[in-house]
Amino acid sequence: MHPRELNDDELAQIRRYEDFTTIDWIQDSIFERNRRIRDTKYADQLRRGSRGEITIPSLWSQVRKAADVGQSWIVLSIVGVCIGLNAAIISIVSEWLSDIKMGYCSDGWWLNQQFCCWEIEGEEVDGCDSWHTWSSVTLARWIIFIIFCSLFSFIASHLVRSLARYAAGSGISEIKCILAGFIMQGFLGLATFFIKSITLPLVIASGLSVGKEGPSVHVACCIGSLVAGLFSRFRQSQSKMKDVITAASAAGVAVAFGSPIGGVLFSIEEMSHTFSIRTMWKSFFCALMATFTLSAMNPFRTGKLVLFQVTYDRDWHYFEIIFFIILGIFGGLYGALVVKFNLQVAAFRRKHLSNHGVAEAVTLATLTAVIGYFNRFLRIDMTSSMAILFRECEGGGNVHNLCQTEAQWRIANSLLLATVIRVGLVIITYGCKVPAGIFVPSMAIGATFGRMIGIMVKAMYTAYPHSGIFQFCTPDVPCITPGTYAFLGAAAALSGVMRITVTVVVIMFELLIVLLVTKAVGDFLGTSGIADEMIRFNGFPFLEKEDHAFNDNVSAVMRKDLHTLKESGMRIHDVEELLSSTEAKGFPIVSPDGSQMLMGYIDRSELRFVLDRVYKTHHLAQSTICIFARRSDREDMNMEPGASFSLEEESERFFEATSSDGELRLWPWVNQYDIDTSKTPMTVSPQLPLEIIMQLFKRMGPRVILVEDHGALAGLVTVKDVLRFIATEKPNHGPSWDERGGLDGLLEEAWTWASDIIYRAASWCQRVFRR
Repeated sequence: MHPRELNDDELAQIRRYEDFTTIDWIQDSIFERNRRIRDTKYADQLRRGSRGEITIPSLWSQVRKAADVGQSWIVLSIVGVCIGLNAAIISIVSEWLSDIKMGYCSDGWWLNQQFCCWEIEGEEVDGCDSWHTWSSVTLARWIIFIIFCSLFSFIASHLVRSLARYAAGSGISEIKCILAGFIMQGFLGLATFFIKSITLPLVIASGLSVGKEGPSVHVACCIGSLVAGLFSRFRQSQSKMKDVITAASAAGVAVAFGSPIGGVLFSIEEMSHTFSIRTMWKSFFCALMATFTLSAMNPFRTGKLVLFQVTYDRDWHYFEIIFFIILGIFGGLYGALVVKFNLQVAAFRRKHLSNHGVAEAVTLATLTAVIGYFNRFLRIDMTSSMAILFRECEGGGNVHNLCQTEAQWRIANSLLLATVIRVGLVIITYGCKVPAGIFVPSMAIGATFGRMIGIMVKAMYTAYPHSGIFQFCTPDVPCITPGTYAFLGAAAALSGVMRITVTVVVIMFELLIVLLVTKAVGDFLGTSGIADEMIRFNGFPFLEKEDHAFNDNVSAVMRKDLHTLKESGMRIHDVEELLSSTEAKGFPIVSPDGSQMLMGYIDRSELRFVLDRVYKTHHLAQSTICIFARRSDREDMNMEPGASFSLEEESERFFEATSSDGELRLWPWVNQYDIDTSKTPMTVSPQLPLEIIMQLFKRMGPRVILVEDHGALAGLVTVKDVLRFIATEKPNHGPSWDERGGLDGLLEEAWTWASDIIYRAASWCQRVFRR
């Protein structure tokens, strides 16, 4: 499309940040600062009349000022309430869909098993006359169970593939990148929110070994972005939008676990590079509003924020530390195992199954249903399973004969089998094209393993009650609480796979020693959290929080072959030719004398916008000269620096003044290399250590840093350049996930073998029918 044919809406779109680029937080802060200055000047002009009297405009300006002050808290309140409502609806629908696989309620089809048998205590509902299974025949119940699971997974995966591709997966990895300044248009959009909210209960009910907590954070961030986008103050400021999304992520975790403080700590520990005190209070307020709304909705009709709560009234003994350490080691090993092999499965999925998302999801759901139906701890919902495993044996905890001494070894074998099978299912399922989290599956795995350890320790105490190791046990009081082991195992597995410690302690408050051992094992094995590994696997421009020593300078990382613009002497057709021949996101401005003296920097979207706008409002020839620098300090003194105009704001007077005397003056949009202006581009020396450059990117957030040597342009560096250097040039860099063997190689061989078998079978059938 020729620029002259663009309308105003299309011109506004050109100036927005492009998809899959990074935000320049310094530029955004300059925009925000100049908005505040203009608003203050405008308010001062309206404050009094010519004789100092109070006028209607002055009163209106005071009202607007008060509204602006409270607008952030109003938006956060709306976001929190919406997140609480959405979480309550998802919880109710998920419970009903999970129970409908097993049977129905004769009193009302809309009632799940818990509400249908409200008068029955505990989890056993065999005596409930209102709840009917689909058949009295075990084989028929199994087939119906598999059909429901396959149907739910098909609907969910088909909706994701057809309507919202960003609704697949957990979303935490991408949100971390968005909060760091990475642009992904549509990832927090209306379609993603709507489809993910609908498909999440279907996925949970399908029995896939995935959880809803991670996707709940994504849905909460979608709500935050959509609500804040209704207000121009947040729509025009990326930093304010970032605060709302950060607060929404805290609220998403808060409603998932019923812990507002845990949600805030999750945002601090996992989501954001920098976290101010102001953002912390906003996150806490939003999380509090969300949990208050969820409590008011009371989706479980128990007055609780979650499906179950755990309270232990017995203390632990010092000899149990040995077994707690075993649980911590298990958590670290589990996290390393899942992260390593899941990424190899992801590489296989990207190579062979990228166009078969629906078939993959249905196959995995069917496989999970076929295998898991005959194991009591795999058949029921993972959250319900944890509720059973966490209970003490006294007080209604003997569900599925879990506390029967004569059945303890049979139960232990069942728990071990459930642990092994669930680990395998999580490895191959997490990352498929449906909404999928890994919080709850990891906790369920840790719970089954922990309960198994607890049963074994209890059996040791029962067999040798007078042994020296049990001398601290009080007679006539249960010495071992297996539910505690399940609880700590769940915390260890969650910490191992996510590599978060403080948040888990708050969400699941118990012994810190288990989590510290888990972290130590993970550090020893050199694994990162699965969210960080998925960011690296997908190639998103994200720098880790941890600092590393590279012993290299900026000169080893910077790009030296640059596309530049001359300060003067270039014509419009020269600029257009440069724009059409390169995809560079910005251009350094250098002196025209060939010395490469750095004069400034202009963003591609800024340059494209100005040219298109001038094409639309003026009839300039392609031979018009472009000027990228002021010729004197007195030239156009009434024209403010370009930073005063945001991506959505422009002045007609400003554009009228840019073109005159056969010249197109573009200097107002240039980040000029001048200490007297507020738009000086960020520059560094080629000898600056790489570690300092990484700190500048993480703490100040520039999109690009120019490298100059004694005033001359030497190169430029971006976050992608740093990540590319770390991935390809460092001596300790290993092969990519696509190049590794192990599980990936095994899957390759299995795929080749299966494809060959299918081809031979098809050829044989073709020959038979031809006869």
